[in-house]
Formats: sequence, C-alpha cells, structure tokens
Amino acid sequence: MADIGPEEILARFEELSVLESEIEQAELEIIRTQYTLHAPIYKKRAAVIAKIPHFWALVFEQSPPEVDTYIQPSDSKVFAECLESLDVTRFEIDDPKGSPKSFALRFTFAPNDYFEDSVLEKKFYYRRSLDGFDGFVSEPVKIHWKKGKDLSDGLTDAAYKLWQAQQKLGNGDNRAAEKRLPEYKSLAKKMESDVGVSTSFFTIFGFVSSFRYVSAEESQKARKIEKENSEKRRRGEKVEDEGPNDDDEDYQETEVFPGGDEPAMLIAEDMWPAAIRYFSKSPSTALYTRERQANPIGGAFQRFPLMTCFHPS
Repeated sequence: MADIGPEEILARFEELSVLESEIEQAELEIIRTQYTLHAPIYKKRAAVIAKIPHFWALVFEQSPPEVDTYIQPSDSKVFAECLESLDVTRFEIDDPKGSPKSFALRFTFAPNDYFEDSVLEKKFYYRRSLDGFDGFVSEPVKIHWKKGKDLSDGLTDAAYKLWQAQQKLGNGDNRAAEKRLPEYKSLAKKMESDVGVSTSFFTIFGFVSSFRYVSAEESQKARKIEKENSEKRRRGEKVEDEGPNDDDEDYQETEVFPGGDEPAMLIAEDMWPAAIRYFSKSPSTALYTRERQANPIGGAFQRFPLMTCFHPS
C-alpha cells in the first residue's frame, strides 16, 4: 500500500465519521422495528407468565454475574416473596427529541414488609453531553420504605433528597452551589463511610449517571451540533476537532450506585427478552416440574420456604 499524507488520512477519518453516523441511525431504526414487532408477542408472554408463580424471582435467581453481584440475600428474599412482574418499555421510541435507546424497568410487587410501593419504575435516558459523553442518565426514584426495613441503608432517600435540592438551584452551571448543599455534604459523607459495604440491588433506584447528569436540553443541543457536523463531513467540509474533555470534576462522589446503567442494560436487553431461557435454567424450576409430575394436584411451590408472599389479613 502506497504511503499517504496526513491530509488524506484526515479525509479518511472524516469519511469514517460519516459512516459511523449512518451506522448509528441504522441501529436506532433496528431498535424501533424490533420494539414494534416484539410488543404484541411480549404482551402474550406476560399473560402466560402471570399464571406461573414466582416466575421473575426464578429469573433473577439465574442472573448473569454482572447483575447477580448486586443482588444481596435480602434482595433475593424480596424477589422470592413478592416480585410479581417485570416490564421493559422504550418510552422515547417515537419521541423525536429523545432516543429509542432509552428504556424503563417497571417492577410490580405484592404487598410486603419492606416498602409501601406496589410499583417501582426506573427510567434510563440515553443522552449526549456537550463535552463528549454518550450514555444513560436517570433520576432518583423515591422508595417509601417501611420503618426499619430500608435495604439501601438510607442511600435511596439521600439520593432523592439531593436530587430535589439540585432541581431547586435551576439551570446553568451550578456545580459549586451543588457541593454547598447540606444534602450533598450529607450524602458524600455517607458514601465515604460506606466504602466496601455491600450495596442492595434496590439502591439502583437512586442511580443518576456514570459520568454526570445530562439534561434533555443539553442533549438536544449536543445532537444538533453533531448532526450539523455530520452534514458538513458529507459535503467534504472540514470539522474542527473539539479535543478531549478536560473536566477533572469528580461527579461520582455522590453516586449511590456507580455503573448502575450496566446491570440495568443487561436486565433490559438480555434478561427480560430471554426470560423464558433464564427461568428454564433455574434448579427450582426443574424441582417444581418434577414435583408437579409426581403430585399434579398439590402446589409444588408451597414447599419452598421463601416463596410465600405476605398478604395482610
């Protein structure tokens, strides 16, 4: 291959950037198509699953290591006793200002000893920042824990209170003001003292970002700039490289579930669509099948000590 000069190499990079943009658009269209095709099938599946006791608890029993590492014995007990259903939605699938990659995890629970909520829904927004970040951000969800039953040891409440306080600061660069908030100082101190402590899966409801929170407005501006730059590249025009982000600010000081988007994505893109496969792998499922064959009238799940939902009399 003949040697090529720096200018030609740069031109090839510009061509690759255009192709990368086209690939991304194709991937988004695939997500839209898959979601539309799968929706009626998943609706039928949900109707069947509703007739199977503890289906989702047994799915989580077989979680991949990247998810299982966050599920503590106390979390497993809640799932086994009272997790009734799990649903995944792409709530921005038709929103031109959003992204088809955004998703929500919706957990439905029977009445239980731990929290008042019958539904806990966590939304993950796919956003792009003006300083180069591409990824998921979220807003803390309030869990109404019953007295003495907070599995997150106060982290979800602290994250929610900080989020509320941050919203009162308004728009703009308020990082310095945020760090002066009593809620910020309190959570940062708790995070420092809790280093090395096992984190409950339910702490994921306090997750914000693996970088920093990116608003919808900032994301729209960033995507507009990227679209304009992509059009320039298609026309063969030079686009100035903004260079790497030099922001050394530690935005993870008050992140209660660092990297929380990763297990969430695995649940949404692997465990939920492949739920039947995970359910079938569970030893409890095999035992249930054998006992049902031996005792077709009795309920095999009645023999599992943790699998009895709490229902108030």
